[in-house]
Amino acid sequence: MSVDESNPQRDEAGECFATTHWTRVLAARGESPAAKAALSELCANYYGPVVAFLRARSHDDDRARELAHDFFQRLLERNSIGGADPNRGRFRSYLLGAVKHFAADMRDRELAARRGGQVEHVSLDPGTDTSPGIDPPAQGNQSPDVAFDRQWALTILDRALETLASEHKSAERQRQFDLLKPWLTGGGTSQAEIAARLGMNEGAVKVAVHRLRKRFRELVKAEIAATVNSQSDVQEEMSYLVTVLSR
Repeated sequence: MSVDESNPQRDEAGECFATTHWTRVLAARGESPAAKAALSELCANYYGPVVAFLRARSHDDDRARELAHDFFQRLLERNSIGGADPNRGRFRSYLLGAVKHFAADMRDRELAARRGGQVEHVSLDPGTDTSPGIDPPAQGNQSPDVAFDRQWALTILDRALETLASEHKSAERQRQFDLLKPWLTGGGTSQAEIAARLGMNEGAVKVAVHRLRKRFRELVKAEIAATVNSQSDVQEEMSYLVTVLSR
C-alpha cells in the first residue's frame, strides 16, 4: 500500500481544522443545525466500519446492517455527542466507543426479552471517544475491534480514491488514471507497456505515477483531518492506518 506517512504534512493542511466536520460537531456539542448536519454526514461516510464491527459480533450480515441502521438512528436522534473529549477528538475512537455501548445495550435487551424480563440490568459506562467503556466479549475468533479498524482504514482509502478519480474526469485524464491506478497499491501493468499505450516515454510515466501517489497521500490525509480535532493527530492516525492495513 503506497500510503507513505513519512512525508511531512503540508502547512496549509492545518487550515482545514477550523471548518472540518468533526471539529464543528465537537465545538457545538451537536446542538447547532450545522453540527447535526456534520455529524450526520460523518455517520453516513463511516457506516462501513460499524457494519463490520456488528457483523464480526453476530456473524450475520443482514442483522449487522439492521443494527447499524438502528445505531445511527439512535445516535442522531438522541444527539449523544456529549461524551466526546474535545482535547482528543477522534471520530474513529468516538464511533467505536458508541457502537460498543450500543451493542452491549442491545445484548441486554435481547437477553431480557428471552428471559421474560427477569434479568438484572447493569449500568454500563458509555465511555468517551478515547475511553470506549465496557466491551462485551465477542463471539467467534474474529475480533470486532480489528474488523472495525480495518474497515475504517479501507473507507478512508476508498473515499480518497473516489476524490482522486473525480479529479481525472476528462476522457484523456480518465484513461491515464485507469492505467496508473494499480500503481497506487503496488503496481500492475509494466510502466513500459503503459507508456506505449499512452504514447508517452517511460520517464514521463514514472513522473505521473509519483505525482498520483503524492496526490493520493494528500487526499488520505485530508480524509483523516476531517475526523480528528487537531493537526497533530493526523500523523498518528496515518501511522495507525498503515499499521491496520499491514496486519
